[in-house]
Amino acid sequence: MNDQRQEDDMRWLQVVREKEERRARRKRQVFVQKLLLSVFVIAIALAAVLFAVGVAEKNGTSKPENNANSTADTVTDTSAAGPDENEAADQSQNPPENESDEPLTTADDQGNSQTVVSYKKSENSIYQYQENTRTLGKGILSSHAVLVDPDQQTILACKAETKRIVPASMTKVLTLLTAVEHLDESDLDKKFKMTVEITDFSYKNECSAAGFEIGEKITVRDLLYGTILPSGADAAMGLAEYVAGSQEAFVEMMNDKLSELGLSDTAHFTNCIGIYDEDHYCTVLDMAAIMNAAIDNELCKEVLSARTYTTSKTKKHPEGLLLSNWFLRRIEDKDTGGAVVGAKTGYVGEAGNCAVSFGIDEKERNYICVTADAPGSWKCIYDQVKIYKRFSKRK
Repeated sequence: MNDQRQEDDMRWLQVVREKEERRARRKRQVFVQKLLLSVFVIAIALAAVLFAVGVAEKNGTSKPENNANSTADTVTDTSAAGPDENEAADQSQNPPENESDEPLTTADDQGNSQTVVSYKKSENSIYQYQENTRTLGKGILSSHAVLVDPDQQTILACKAETKRIVPASMTKVLTLLTAVEHLDESDLDKKFKMTVEITDFSYKNECSAAGFEIGEKITVRDLLYGTILPSGADAAMGLAEYVAGSQEAFVEMMNDKLSELGLSDTAHFTNCIGIYDEDHYCTVLDMAAIMNAAIDNELCKEVLSARTYTTSKTKKHPEGLLLSNWFLRRIEDKDTGGAVVGAKTGYVGEAGNCAVSFGIDEKERNYICVTADAPGSWKCIYDQVKIYKRFSKRK
């Protein structure tokens, strides 16, 4: 089994290198395009200045100062910062040895449980606080966190759980759920042709990508896995266009789903990828509810639980693309007091590292854990390990 895993890792490293080479080539192309556009605009601006100077001299008026510079300064790159998770970038990094030994700090370190005040109940009608709901302390480095029991619909532990977060690529759990609920079994093997508009959008916004190429015909099933495992913006946008005809129409469907789940007062999405936007937000409680709905769907749960997946063979990729969920592969050998079954991570600068996962303890009790704004990918993982391990021991 170790040999197979090592072989999968080597294949994945090769895939990562190829994806990075494609991204670098595309970035160079985009840079050249922007450079040419900037030169063109500056040339036009200079021509306008020279024309104005000529007219001024002819009319005996003074020459305008610094006009060329002020015009050139307006030519800027306005691309939005993208949610590139870079999950493969540190895949060879070993976890800090001392992190796994750091104790979980809670508000009840003296043995006293803390009752969470009841007014918070109105902010999320799905999960309820209990008298023994714990407040997570400084031992959890993520700024926001929640652990819920999806079967009892109770909150076991929390930290800034009702404050807004930037969900980053955790957004794609709702993308997956919305798409699957609008697909039939017959759709899964139908093909979607990847467009230059989608790949350009992904590259320009520095989004993570599954690696599908322009003109490649991809099955809808592959788009589902491509959206979650490598957090592919290309796959997510492909799903949106296949299901709704455009990302804008698909996002309306996503927000309709939020309303159906009772989350519209605290959550609102503006894109299907997780790109930062002031109007793209939720809470960790909301994200737990979204994941809860997703794992209630058999196909969504299957996709979210996959460690690896190989896409269908195409002319562009004769052997298919090997996709991997690195969060699951990193956490699977950690002591969580059970097993983490499925997960989706996220990262943008405004959000830090975040993750939503679902697991089961040795007593076969189910959990959903959400953490947000961790100061690193491994710290995000170890926050979740600590939370699972601590509460899997409950009676």
